[in-house]
Amino acid sequence: MSERAPRTPAHWAVLGAGVITGDFVAALPHAEHGVLHAVGARAGIRAREFADRHGAPVAGTYDEVLAREDVDAVYIGTVHTTHADLAHAALDAGKAVLCEKPLGVTAAETEAVLAHAARVGLPVVEAFKYRFGPFPDRLRALISSGALGELVSVDSTLGFAADVHDGRLFDPATAGGAILDVGCYPASLAVGLAAWAGIVDEPVLVDADGVVGAVDEQARATIAFGSFTARIATAITADLPRAAVIRGTAGELHIENVWGSRVVSTTEAVLRRADGSVEQIRTGTVSPMAAEADATILALRAGRAEAPEMPWAETRTIARLLEDWRAALG
Repeated sequence: MSERAPRTPAHWAVLGAGVITGDFVAALPHAEHGVLHAVGARAGIRAREFADRHGAPVAGTYDEVLAREDVDAVYIGTVHTTHADLAHAALDAGKAVLCEKPLGVTAAETEAVLAHAARVGLPVVEAFKYRFGPFPDRLRALISSGALGELVSVDSTLGFAADVHDGRLFDPATAGGAILDVGCYPASLAVGLAAWAGIVDEPVLVDADGVVGAVDEQARATIAFGSFTARIATAITADLPRAAVIRGTAGELHIENVWGSRVVSTTEAVLRRADGSVEQIRTGTVSPMAAEADATILALRAGRAEAPEMPWAETRTIARLLEDWRAALG
């Protein structure tokens, strides 16, 4: 891939004018390598209103914004079913892509976007924000160094009780449901842990169940990566802990809030070793959405299509697992 040097700072466009896009825009001033330049939405007038609120000089429809030569990278914060199409359009327009999870609704959609990015040599980064910053760097180092010994299991959950049961979360037409919206987080953690530990076994969905209405409202699953087992759960109609417990043959790591928030990354965990000793793990914190934005621009400047924090091999595996999990619930 050839190196490409975007302007300094890089110019970001956001596609979508919803809540999560607003959070990304609020985080961008904390980024080192990029600034907000343009807002795209299905309706130009909505884009202009959002741009005026957030101080973006340029606004227009998706096509109008993507056609601009003064945009280096795009953040996609729209409903799940539009992610892949907008990513393809952005890559065709020569832009780096940071896309909210899931990158595609299906494994095939995900693979097609990654293949497109490989052909054109541009970054595509799936926006699992908890993967970016000093705490995930420390977590990766702990797992890969064998501090826990051989991995045995992980238990992790993420769920909330939605105030109203309508809108995109409960709409099959927009790929609503708990698994794609928040269940992707514990699934992605399991995939990451296996990769960091050097486990080469392909994950297998052992069992799954849940509460299903128009969409999957609650879901749990057991996933086996050889001898390493992940027990995960998610919900959009029930509050679940934001914690993870990672067990190995040499100790356990307890993370009270493994996901952090859209504003600050996680900073603390407790390592309990098999010999009875206890270590408090503490790191600095960052704006995770700013950190994932910077990772995208750094990849673009280096001529890389992937960010090391969220490699494509893991994006592919997560997509397959989510597809299997949803299928198991019917």
